[in-house]
Amino acid sequence: MKILITGGNGQLGKDLTLFLKEKNYEIYSFSSKEFDITNLELILKIANNIKPEVIINCAAYTAVDDCEKNIERAYLVNSIGAKNVAIVSNKLNAKLFHISTDYIFDGKKDLPYIEYDEANPISIYGKSKLYGEIEVMRHCNNYFILRVAGVYGKYGKNFVKTIINLARERDKIKVVNDQKTTPTSTLEICKQIFKLLNSEHFGIYHATCEGSCTWYEFTKYIFEILNIKTEIIPCTSNEFPRPAKRPENSVLENFNLKLIGYNTYSHWKEAIKNFLKTF
Repeated sequence: MKILITGGNGQLGKDLTLFLKEKNYEIYSFSSKEFDITNLELILKIANNIKPEVIINCAAYTAVDDCEKNIERAYLVNSIGAKNVAIVSNKLNAKLFHISTDYIFDGKKDLPYIEYDEANPISIYGKSKLYGEIEVMRHCNNYFILRVAGVYGKYGKNFVKTIINLARERDKIKVVNDQKTTPTSTLEICKQIFKLLNSEHFGIYHATCEGSCTWYEFTKYIFEILNIKTEIIPCTSNEFPRPAKRPENSVLENFNLKLIGYNTYSHWKEAIKNFLKTF
């Protein structure tokens, strides 16, 4: 099977490239510069030469706060870019895996969000990703839209790396305790994509680790595992004002994956333990 991966140098794209190569797939992984999803003619030409059976779109503009001031760029990459990849996938009759986000929800629901809850993004990033989903559904027949959350891995910037580095520099750190999520490792996402590769259960899927926690609780657990003595002080989001609003509750329930018997995700505590063993 030929698989084309966009955003191959990113946090998820790099891990996915390595993971699927180990499974002996024929992988064509491109950085966002090499395979610029905002340039339809370019990506059509490249994809036509390869003729992949699967395209995995990991390319995105994920700088949530920067999206608030770079609005055109956010929509160009996250919405138009997603549309372009969908058009290419459909022309080649390739399966498309498109990575989306928990930020398409407003966070006002008390319970975890399922795929059938109404989207209502409260940031430019969330809005641009939601319209990306809509474009994928409009322009591609065989798609998997995977909504992920709190992603961390070996490569790129993420919360886990940042908080460990801060602990090396400071005796005390403040971490928000009023935003709930489900931290999810790139390895867990790779395993789920691998499980779905040969299936035809197309549609929208919430794809995160099991359970939930606040960022404060997540930090506390990481420090317990690593025996870090830095004091963690819980605080509110209001103490850290940022350009983009964050949902208070962005916990996703893998409802559809469980309905079809395809959910592979571990609990978030198990996933972070496994990650820290190798990090």
